[in-house]
Amino acid sequence: MNLFFDESGDFKAGVAMSQQGEAYQVELPTGKRSKVRSKDVLLQFASPAPAEFMTDAQAIAADIDLDFLWEVAGQEEFGFAELGTEYFGHEPKPHEAAGLILRLHAAPIYFYKKGKGRYKAAPEASLKAALAGVEKKRQQALVQAQYVEELKAMRLPESMRPIVLQLLFKPDKNSIEYKALDAACTELQMAPQRLMLAVGGIPSAKDLHFSKFLFESFPKGIGFPDISLPVLPELPVADVQAFSIDDVTTTEIDDAMSVTRLPDGKVCVGIHIAAPGLGIKRDDALDVIARQRLSTVYMPGDKITMLPDELVEEYTLAEGRVCPALSLYVTLDPSDWSVISSETRAERVPIAANLRHNDLDAYVTEDNLAADVGDYPYKEDIALLWKWAQVLEQGRMAKRESFGLRPEQNNRVDFNFYVENDVVSIQRRKRGAPLDKIVAELAILTNSSWGKLLHEHGVPGIYRAQGGGSGNGWAAKMQVRMQTHAAPHQGLGVDQYAWSTSPLRRYTDLVNQWQILACIEHGVTAPLVAPFKQRDADLFAIVSAFDAAYSAYGAFQTDMERYWCLRWLSQEKGAAETLKVEAAVLKEEILRLMDIPLVIKLSGMPQLARGSQVKLDLLRWDEVDLTVEARLLDIIQDAGANAATADELDEDMTDDMMEGDAEPVPPEPELQEAPPPNAEPAQEGNANP
Repeated sequence: MNLFFDESGDFKAGVAMSQQGEAYQVELPTGKRSKVRSKDVLLQFASPAPAEFMTDAQAIAADIDLDFLWEVAGQEEFGFAELGTEYFGHEPKPHEAAGLILRLHAAPIYFYKKGKGRYKAAPEASLKAALAGVEKKRQQALVQAQYVEELKAMRLPESMRPIVLQLLFKPDKNSIEYKALDAACTELQMAPQRLMLAVGGIPSAKDLHFSKFLFESFPKGIGFPDISLPVLPELPVADVQAFSIDDVTTTEIDDAMSVTRLPDGKVCVGIHIAAPGLGIKRDDALDVIARQRLSTVYMPGDKITMLPDELVEEYTLAEGRVCPALSLYVTLDPSDWSVISSETRAERVPIAANLRHNDLDAYVTEDNLAADVGDYPYKEDIALLWKWAQVLEQGRMAKRESFGLRPEQNNRVDFNFYVENDVVSIQRRKRGAPLDKIVAELAILTNSSWGKLLHEHGVPGIYRAQGGGSGNGWAAKMQVRMQTHAAPHQGLGVDQYAWSTSPLRRYTDLVNQWQILACIEHGVTAPLVAPFKQRDADLFAIVSAFDAAYSAYGAFQTDMERYWCLRWLSQEKGAAETLKVEAAVLKEEILRLMDIPLVIKLSGMPQLARGSQVKLDLLRWDEVDLTVEARLLDIIQDAGANAATADELDEDMTDDMMEGDAEPVPPEPELQEAPPPNAEPAQEGNANP
């Protein structure tokens, strides 16, 4: 006896070798034996042989017209034998009944299974809907196959063009476009980003990195809504002639300075900070814009500003204008550089000049200042500020050492990126040059002084603190953190530090400016009227959001600097097969090129001390993955013979702070603390802190 049976939805036929109770021992045509329960047996037949029987049944199934079968079935539940009689016009033979079962089981949208060998025809409306769905999937499969062929032929399907970024960075994996892209990438053995570059979905590797950042951080685009400029309050005009010191590309000029010599021989130094906080108010339309962005985003050759251009134009400390500013005035005795008094005012400040590093760096050197030679604007004022900056630095170093830290290294090197028509130039610039130090020390003094002002008035602010943190190890204790109460910044050597000097570019500084304005206007009642009160949950939310955004912006800037470093390599390489460069060891297998701030890993290189110089052959680099392949050619100098180079390696900060979130000091030439490594330029043209 032969049996036709159901084994978990798979229909088979075999010879019954024996029966024990409710089970059969069945031998399949393959020779394999299987135990089959009697309730799973649908048909018994004597002939033909099981293999031939299955062939005949499958032929019958293939000939059955499903639409006609559905019409014959009616709307009542039925058994396969009953339907077989109706369909075939006679009691079905075993192979016909088996063919009918195969066809019924393979058409679940026509017939619903109701039990072993029992079915029910689908309602007409449900069948039509299901058939429409099947047809839709068939058409989609055809379209998907067409997309795959187009991509393989290096053409971008038109339907993919508007959703290229979504396909790459946040795809709907159920869409036919994504499935087609995935299939094409698999067949071509290419990453999706590279395929999109090849088919023209993204113009270049630069656009790929930029588009990815915009998609993740600015999903609604980088344009600004129409705004109305705020009306400024009446302010007194300061009796000073202020000047700023910035890179040639800077447009958001946050800071300026002035020097006034008093009749009694004393000197009054003014540090003047742009004051958008006088016009922007908490929760107004402009505040909403600033809080969404939280910071200006920098990259070589471009930027995304925190505030609309027309608002920046209204408040930037531009040459030849009288600009609203928040000023810190410090009266000094130049005989010993002691501070006699200080005062903070909201006022309008005449800006006499916007000085540029690119024009002055060659003239304002330590040697020229010491010899009193050279001819440049504000020479006497700069000379006086240089002397005071050195005193301020010495005071910070003493404070820093009291915290148990070693003195800062001042001979590190910074790099400025300049991009024009996709051609990049990268210029080395020694950190701690006189103009840098003047601006840096005035920044640190201002941020520390205003942080103290907030603390003394009991008004919360946004502070940066370093040292005394929780956790195990030096790195955890020295990590820079943001908080709403005053605490020492040991790395800078100050008792408190509140970012306040870049309100056009950082939302934290704008918030602090509101709080400072409340202090100078309301005095002891400031805690009651300041925009943010003690333990204001919104202030904590701002700190958290800024930290996250600033990290994302910093990572993007780092990627773009690395991209432009690779572009620089391509420019230098020209038609040569490889490019030979010199590099310095940062630690173990990590190296930094001497001419540009490109850090690479060279696996398998011999162990050398930090600061050792080597010669490399750069074999290839990838502007998409931002990777570099190199080989070691020669060891030029060991660290013992080149200690100065070790000091220049700003990626590691000082020995005390190598492993933590250290902040290089002194900062870049702008009235602000130096940012975390590779986080933000000190001015717009200098994109690598």
